[in-house]
Amino acid sequence: MSEETVDNPGVIAFPPALFAGTLAIGLLLHFIFPATFLPQWIAIASGVVLLVGAALIAISAFRAMRRAQTAVDPSCPTTAIVSDGAFSFSRNPIYLSLTMLYVGIALLFNAFWALLLLLPLIVVVQNGVIKREEHYLEQKFGDEYLRYKASVRRWV
Repeated sequence: MSEETVDNPGVIAFPPALFAGTLAIGLLLHFIFPATFLPQWIAIASGVVLLVGAALIAISAFRAMRRAQTAVDPSCPTTAIVSDGAFSFSRNPIYLSLTMLYVGIALLFNAFWALLLLLPLIVVVQNGVIKREEHYLEQKFGDEYLRYKASVRRWV
């Protein structure tokens, strides 16, 4: 029997599901054990700014990936190193936008518990998703990816 090579990074879970699941738990805790931490107008204004920023970054990232004709879904093979659009200032603009979306929603609800759960979520995403993707891209694209990695920060 031959061993099959899987052409994807083998992330631990679909990243949007990690963000959505953690946010859902944080919001549930907020409704069971309310703990606000900001004046409502500051929470709402900050949340809206983050949501708009998240949308702009995500749109730029998706457009850049579409132009490069590579998959957005990490379970599919990557066919190109994308370095334009939002990828010119972050190697992970989609995860950056998901983080901003998460924080924006948590702020709109003024949900302390959701924000508290962000730290363990980022640790899981960093280790179970991003590092696996980086290893995969290094193996697949070699020096091309290493040059990109050396010139663009992981988050911002």
